[in-house]
Amino acid sequence: MFVSFLRPNNLSQKMLRVIFSIYLCVTCLITSMQFLSEYLKTQDSISSELRQLEETVRGPIATSLWQYNQTQLDVLIDGLVKMPIIEGVDVSDKHGQSMISKRAYTPDSVPLSIFETKSELNWQLHGENVFLGTLVLYSSSEVVFDRVLFGFALIGITAIVKLSILFYLFIWAFDRYLARPLKELMSQVEDVQLSQNVSKRITLSNIENNELSQLQKHMNKMLSAIEKDKKRLLDDEQAKRNWLEDAVAKRTAELQILNEKLHNLARTDSLTGALNRGSFFETAQHLLALCQRQKSSASFVLMDLDHFKKINDSYGHFIGDKVLIHFTQTIQTFLRKSDLVGRLGGEEFAIFLNGTNIDDAFLLADKIRKAIGTSILQFDGKTITYTVSLGIVSTEPQDNSIDELFKRADVKLYGAKDKGRDRVEK
Repeated sequence: MFVSFLRPNNLSQKMLRVIFSIYLCVTCLITSMQFLSEYLKTQDSISSELRQLEETVRGPIATSLWQYNQTQLDVLIDGLVKMPIIEGVDVSDKHGQSMISKRAYTPDSVPLSIFETKSELNWQLHGENVFLGTLVLYSSSEVVFDRVLFGFALIGITAIVKLSILFYLFIWAFDRYLARPLKELMSQVEDVQLSQNVSKRITLSNIENNELSQLQKHMNKMLSAIEKDKKRLLDDEQAKRNWLEDAVAKRTAELQILNEKLHNLARTDSLTGALNRGSFFETAQHLLALCQRQKSSASFVLMDLDHFKKINDSYGHFIGDKVLIHFTQTIQTFLRKSDLVGRLGGEEFAIFLNGTNIDDAFLLADKIRKAIGTSILQFDGKTITYTVSLGIVSTEPQDNSIDELFKRADVKLYGAKDKGRDRVEK
C-alpha cells in the first residue's frame, strides 16, 4: 500500500498523494514552527543568562583591565569559556583592537549559529566613567539544542503518530469512494489513446450525476475539439517558433553587449576607473613574464597618499573620493598606453612601467610627486592640497612574481614615509 502511494498508477492514488502531501507539508510546517518557537524561547532564556553572567563578570574583568593584570584576566576568560552556556569570549580595548579572543570549539567544529551579548567595560574614576573596552560573550545553537532535545523528540514522535494514522485513513477513503469508479474511466481513456480515434467517445456505466459524469462530458467535448484545433495549434507553434528564434537572436546580441560591460566593471575600480587590485596584479604578472623573456627592464611604482585619513576626517568622504579621482587623472597624464595603473585599496595605488629602467621610473615618479604637491583643489568653497609618497623598484633577472616587486616597493614606500613623506625612494 505504501509503495503504491509512492508510485501511483491511477488518478485516485495521485490525488491521495497530493492531498496527503499537502497535509504532510502543513503538518511539517506547524511542527517546524513548534520547533522554532521552542528553539527561540530557549535561545532567549540562554541570552538572558548570558546577560546576567555578563553583569556578574563585567566588574572583575574591568578591574583586570584597569590594573593591567593579564594573568587575572586570562584566568577569568578561561573560567568563562569552560561554562556550559559559553561558546566564546572576546575582550577588546578602547580602540576596538582585540585583546583576548577564545572559543570553546575548534575551527573544524563551528556551530550552526552563534549569538552574542555585548557590553562596555568602564571604570569609575573621580565620579566619572572611564571607557576601557568591550566584552562580548557568545553562545550557540548547540547549547540551545542540548536543552530542547527532549522537547523536540516529543514533538516529532507525536507528529509521526498522527501522520501514520491519517495516512491509512486517507488511503481507505480514497479507495472506497474514488479509486474504483475511476478505473473504468481510466480504461476507456487508455482505449481512446491507443486507437488514436478522435471520433470515439467515452461512455461510463453505472455512473451517477456527479463530478465523474461531468468529467466524461468534458472529455468527449475535448475529443471533438482536438481535430479542429490541431491545425490551428500547428500554425501557432510555427509562428511562435519563428518569433522565438528572432527573440533569441536579439537577446543574444544584448547579452554580448552586457557581458562586455560586466567584464569591464569587474576589472576596474568603480570610483577612479583604474584597474582594481586583482586585475592589476594579473595583467602586471603577464607583462613581467614578457619582460623576462625579452630580457628587458621594467619598474614597479607603489604610491600612497600622505595623511589621506585627515582629508576624510576634515572634509568628509565625498571630498576624499574627489581627491582620489583627481590623483588618478593626474598620474594618467604622465603614463603611456602600455603602462598599467591600479588602485590596490584605499589610498594606495601602483604603476607598472613596461620597458622602463629605475632611473627613468624615478624621473616619472618625481614628476608625479611634484604635480600632486603643487595641485590646489577647490570643492564647495574649500581649498585642499595633498602630497604623495612613492617607492620604486626595478626588475631583476631572478624576479618571477609580481608579488616580489610589490614587497620590495612596499619597503621603499615605507622608507619614503619614514623620511618625512612627499618624496620618492628607489
